[in-house]
Amino acid sequence: MDDATWSLRCVDCGASWPGLEVRYRCDCGGTLDVLHDLDALRGLPLLQTFDARRASRDRLDRSGVWRFRELVLPLDAGSVVTRPEGNTALYDSPRIAAYAGLDAMRLKHEGENPTGSFKDRGMTVGISVARRLGMTRVACASTGNTSASMAAYAAMAGMEAFVFIPDGAVAAGKLSQALAYGARTLKIAGDFDAAMDLVQQVCRAEGIYLLNSINPFRIEGQKAIAFELLQDLGWQVPDWIVLPGGNLGNSAAIGKGLSELLSLGLIDRLPRIAVIQAEGASPLVDAFRTGADLVPVPRASTIATAIRIGNPVSWRKSLRGIRAGGGTVERVTDAEILEAKAVVDAAGVGAEPASCATVAGAKKLVAAGVIPHDAFVCGILTGHVLKDADTVVGYHLGTLPGFTPLHPNAPVSVPARLDALRKAISR
Repeated sequence: MDDATWSLRCVDCGASWPGLEVRYRCDCGGTLDVLHDLDALRGLPLLQTFDARRASRDRLDRSGVWRFRELVLPLDAGSVVTRPEGNTALYDSPRIAAYAGLDAMRLKHEGENPTGSFKDRGMTVGISVARRLGMTRVACASTGNTSASMAAYAAMAGMEAFVFIPDGAVAAGKLSQALAYGARTLKIAGDFDAAMDLVQQVCRAEGIYLLNSINPFRIEGQKAIAFELLQDLGWQVPDWIVLPGGNLGNSAAIGKGLSELLSLGLIDRLPRIAVIQAEGASPLVDAFRTGADLVPVPRASTIATAIRIGNPVSWRKSLRGIRAGGGTVERVTDAEILEAKAVVDAAGVGAEPASCATVAGAKKLVAAGVIPHDAFVCGILTGHVLKDADTVVGYHLGTLPGFTPLHPNAPVSVPARLDALRKAISR
């Protein structure tokens, strides 16, 4: 379809820009939204179309992003790079719900995407736009998941990929993916925010296409988490959607997608969004509570590396979605994250540490009376359990500095004799 069906609009000043342009910010410095022509979609049987596509053999229909292409980005099929992504499971675990103090809690596991995180939903759109624009080189700053996703999709598209990572602050499982998929990986002295600043400078100077969540098309792909979650629920709207907050592209995307569904009359209300940040990287909590602009956290610190971000790019967009539905923002400690992770893992679901801020945060909000125990709550798990295997092993062995595990499951050394094994099993 013609790219005249969408445009770019500044979140801060409202200025508009052409739909397909190598642009990540407005001239005023504000971040950009992709603005769709929703009037052209009114009255169309979109929900029926989306549901019918689930049974299709077409490569776009099989994607949990491009199935919703009218609301994501109506690109021509030849530009689309898809694995396919999405189609992740929605788990209903009484064990996890009980831990959080809820009667029931459903968990949408984005760690089941092709490269093991929700980033694939945004990356399929970002890389497809890069192809449409004729770009041959792409880059990102990353704490791990973005680099893994970009490297994989760039390889599929035949593009050269450059990854900027904070030295010593990326889990080995994530770094291994970027290396395996062939990305040129550059370690930067400093934290993620330093890497983010530098990658923007390099992309401007070298004409490389930037694929962090400051790229508005990444946000469009990540909206599909909300679309697919509601499709899983038969288009019922939950009371709450709870998810982790790092660079805040995910919460921004989910809020934007839900608002578009409401505007089209496809849902009758907005769920409340709860964004959960790690205590050592929680600038959005303060901005939400004070109503002031976000103040970056220097040298953000948390064991949950995926959300170890002190200066999140998408904070304004995130707050817009949170406030629209009357949601909230909360912080949890690393100890709370690790204990929630032990419960999520032991329930057979499993997720990386940052994902489990969702469950830790839900537990805290239920205990505070913010979320009723009988509320219809859905949580987002953002990454696969093997994304940070070192933390899993360290927790259960009791070797993580400063942490005493409440639910350890360390391996036991047993002599190679039947009687010894039977004794160990009986214990």
